[in-house]
Amino acid sequence: MQEFARDTLLERRHHSPDKSMLWDKLTLAQKFAASSLTQFGYDLAFIRCSRAGNLAVLMCNREAATITADGDIDTRPKITIRT
Repeated sequence: MQEFARDTLLERRHHSPDKSMLWDKLTLAQKFAASSLTQFGYDLAFIRCSRAGNLAVLMCNREAATITADGDIDTRPKITIRT
């Protein structure tokens, strides 16, 4: 059973969800903030869900930026992006 769960997690990690589906999951504040970052080359990569709220993660060349549910942008987040 544990092997099945591990395989499922690995499969999800390499799955690229439709970008419009990701945008639909953003708060209005996140959409405004993400829109401003896209002008600088950032692209919405994924959304990390937690108890504190959804955190949007955008990438530009191997650099990450995050946006909190309130729309606060962090262009130097302390997160590790697995490739």
